[in-house]
Amino acid sequence: MMKQVEIYTDGACSGNPGPGGYGIILTYKRHKKELSGGYSRTTNNRMELLGAIIALETLTESCNVTLYSDSRYLVDAVTKNWLWSWRQRNWIKADKTPVKNVDLWERYLAVQSKHRITMVWVKGHAENEMNNRCDELARNAAAAPDLPADPGLDV
Repeated sequence: MMKQVEIYTDGACSGNPGPGGYGIILTYKRHKKELSGGYSRTTNNRMELLGAIIALETLTESCNVTLYSDSRYLVDAVTKNWLWSWRQRNWIKADKTPVKNVDLWERYLAVQSKHRITMVWVKGHAENEMNNRCDELARNAAAAPDLPADPGLDV
């Protein structure tokens, strides 16, 4: 029987590109864990995606996961099967333009295969306490001093 885990994630960026961060809350039964991190120069979409990846990579065993995000970029790419189509077309979108953030999408594909994930979009900056806390974690991470550069930003 797989454990049921809830994950909330958010990304933030001051400028695009600019300093950015991600915030994560993982919950399992009564346990709750918060994670955050960031880069000195990145994009909002990279932080939204990285938050989901790191959350899933944190799980030590296969789980049933409900992942909540306010990122249409992330949620739509997964729930509308764009991600798998992009990969089949060698990372080219339907409009014939290259997919951005391929390094992170490949990392997402590798980690998601270990879990059963239900992706849920939530309205950002609304009255969702967990999403608002993730936003706070992400913004605080983006404002931290001495952040490293995002190694995949210009890949």
